[in-house]
Amino acid sequence: MRLSDYTDYTLRVLMHCAANTQRLVTIAEIAEQLQLSKNHLMKIVNDLARQGVLETTRGRGGGLRLLLAPSRIRVGDVVRNAETDFRLVECFDAATDTCTLTPSCRLKGLLGKALGAYFAELDAVTLADIAGSGMKPGRGRPAGAATTVTLDMPVRGPTPGRARG
Repeated sequence: MRLSDYTDYTLRVLMHCAANTQRLVTIAEIAEQLQLSKNHLMKIVNDLARQGVLETTRGRGGGLRLLLAPSRIRVGDVVRNAETDFRLVECFDAATDTCTLTPSCRLKGLLGKALGAYFAELDAVTLADIAGSGMKPGRGRPAGAATTVTLDMPVRGPTPGRARG
């Protein structure tokens, strides 16, 4: 499963705003700091304003700020509102499901549980948890944060007797 760039940028905008709650921030500032397109950011900011997450002020001295405290914005809610499709497999949508295995398949249940666990983890974290005052300008991540991701699971080689490919 992969999040869209739109969701990634949405989270970055909110993290930048959360790290700068003491002042208004501008789209131009965010674009420069995060090295993102102003056009993409304007769409995201408008969407977040419609959702009641950001307040926007036009004109000289204008900008944007969070309407809610960062501790009240759950990452899971942001992801749900930014993504358009969480169908991991065809059978998640009964209207378009043509899989002949659906009546007896247990995969949908397994993947549904996994998706639920994914959102349980995201719902347990707020914007305040991921956007501290340690954000480095232009870096998009907290100071000292690792740049690689490690998984707490064993890495397995190819199954003996199976061809690679």
